[in-house]
Parts: sequence; C-alpha cells; structure tokens
Amino acid sequence: MDKQQRKSKRRSLKFQPTVKTSLKQGTIVAILLAIIPYLFSLYQSVPRSKTWNTFLFTYDSQVWEDANLAMWILTGKAIPLLILFLWFFTNRHWWYHALLVPIVMYIYQIFSLFNEDQGNLDESQIIYLLPIMAVVIPSIYLVRAKIFNKINEADKTMEELEKEFMIRPKSFFGKVKQYF
Repeated sequence: MDKQQRKSKRRSLKFQPTVKTSLKQGTIVAILLAIIPYLFSLYQSVPRSKTWNTFLFTYDSQVWEDANLAMWILTGKAIPLLILFLWFFTNRHWWYHALLVPIVMYIYQIFSLFNEDQGNLDESQIIYLLPIMAVVIPSIYLVRAKIFNKINEADKTMEELEKEFMIRPKSFFGKVKQYF
C-alpha cells in the first residue's frame, strides 16, 4: 500500500462514527420517538381557563381565551415539527434539504400562535416561506440534475450516486453548523 492510499484510508476512518457515538445517537432518537405520544397528550394537563399559573411561568391566553385550547394547538404544531427535525437530522439522502420548507412553516405557525396581535393563524405564511423555497427548491433541482447527468454518463446505480452526494458531518453539532 503506497503512501497516498494510507493517507486516504486514515482520513476516511476519522470521519466514520464510532459504535459508541452511533449507539448514543440512536438511543436519543429512539427515546424521542417513544415519548412523542406522551408529549402530544401533555395539553390535557392544562386547565380550561384563560390563565394558566405554574411555578415556572404564567400564561395568559388573550386571543384564544382558553389556555387548554392554545396548548392543544401548540402540540398540534410542535409534535410534527419535532418529527421533521428528527427526520432532517437523521436523513442521509440528497433531498433532505426539502424538509426545510415544512420545518420553517411549522416554526412560523408556532411563533404566530403566541403573537397576541395576530388573530388569524396560518394566514400569509407563504410570504415568509418564499425566500426559503427560492433557495431550497432550485438547489434540490440542481442536485437532481447532476445525478441524472452522471447516470447518463456513467455506469453507476442510483444508490452509488446518492452516496457520492451524501454529506456526513462528524457530529450532531457538525450537521447543525453545516447550515449556519
């Protein structure tokens, strides 16, 4: 084995996650998936009154006039957002950036839920989504076009091409830093 091959082998071994870190990450994802039904039913513990007092905070539901209703709407937005985040950070396909569009949509809906001045939820969110969609959709199309150009030029399978375009950061925070 010459010097160049040993260098590339050492480099590829550095970027592969160890069994221990892979097991930790898998355990965290499994626990999050297991507690999702419990998280969805948390709104049932909120009183059916305008004000909800806890030892951490006081929530005054002005627009909704019922704290239980507001928390039910919040769980209806936050649980799919949690699932989309899990899917986004565990997905290994080239198209996973398309998940940014529904993620931003749910984040906007959660912010507008607590915005006291806004009375109509889920309206005019397309205006805020347009800049994200203007970046995400063309970039996904360009990657797709590159893949199909390589298919036409080479004798590679779709799986081999997906592996070629796959980005694998070292850690969870490495993947987060990749986008910011």
